[in-house]
Amino acid sequence: QVQLVESGGGLVQAGGSLRLSCAASGRTFSSYAMGWFRQAPGKEREFVVSIRRSGSITYYADSVKGRFTISRDNAKNTVYLQMNSLKPEDTAVYYCAADLRTIVVDSTPPYWGQGTQVIVSS
Repeated sequence: QVQLVESGGGLVQAGGSLRLSCAASGRTFSSYAMGWFRQAPGKEREFVVSIRRSGSITYYADSVKGRFTISRDNAKNTVYLQMNSLKPEDTAVYYCAADLRTIVVDSTPPYWGQGTQVIVSS
C-alpha cells in the first residue's frame, strides 16, 4: 500500500507556472506507475499525465502536451508535475495517483492523494 500527499498548488496568472509535488510513503515507490488527474468544478475527474515505474515512458492528455511535464525521483519517493503556460481552463483540483499497472486515460488507480487546488486567473 502507498500513501500520497500533494503540494504546490496555488493561485497563478494565466501564462504562469506552477510545480506540483506528490510525496509517497513506503519503500516500494519504484514499483508504482504514477499519474496526475484533475477535476474542475462541475466536471468529472480527468486524466492529465502519467509516468511508468522507471520514468522512461510518459503519457499526456492532448490538452496539456507541450505545457506540462511529469517526472519522478525514485530516490525521493516523489513525482512532480511542472505546469507552464497555464490557462484558466487548467483551474482544477489536481490529484496524484499510484497503480502497479500502467496509468492511462481510462485507468482507475487504487491509490489517491487528497488533492491540491490550482487556480489560474485570466
